[in-house]
This record gives sequence, C-alpha cells and structure tokens, in this order.
Amino acid sequence: MFAVIFGRPGCPYCVRANALAEKLTAERDDFNYRYVDIHAEGITKADLEKTVGKPVQTVPQIFLDQQHIGGCTEFEAYAREHFGQLA
Repeated sequence: MFAVIFGRPGCPYCVRANALAEKLTAERDDFNYRYVDIHAEGITKADLEKTVGKPVQTVPQIFLDQQHIGGCTEFEAYAREHFGQLA
C-alpha cells in the first residue's frame, strides 16, 4: 500500500498523519508513503479540490493507493481497522 499525504508546515494533524505513516513504513513491508508539503510544492486549496473531487477545508488530505480517504482522523481509523494499530 502506498499513501500520499498532502499537508502543510505547523499543522498538528499533518504531523500526526506523517508520524503514523512513518510508523507503518518502519513496521510493515507492505506500506510506504510520500509526504507532500503543499506550501513548498506550490499546491493551492483549489488544486487539492480538483485532486480530491470535492471541496477541501483542511489538511492533511490523504490518499491510499490513489483513493482519497480523508484526513488524519480517517487515516487513523483506517490503520486501526486494517493494521490493528495506531501510532
């Protein structure tokens, strides 16, 4: 499984999502991720909305195997359900 996390500096939910992805990557052979700093990459909220396919109010926005799952809370719930753990 490959995760892409779109986040921004200073966002506590982005930090939590990134930490969980790091933990999953370290503990599992079938998980990897990429963190995309939307400010550094010049990605706007409108750009994210096009990618997600609906209005975006917050970051992080997280994709698992190219499927949008939501933000940090949804990512944590997914990890709990599918991997039996949380950071």
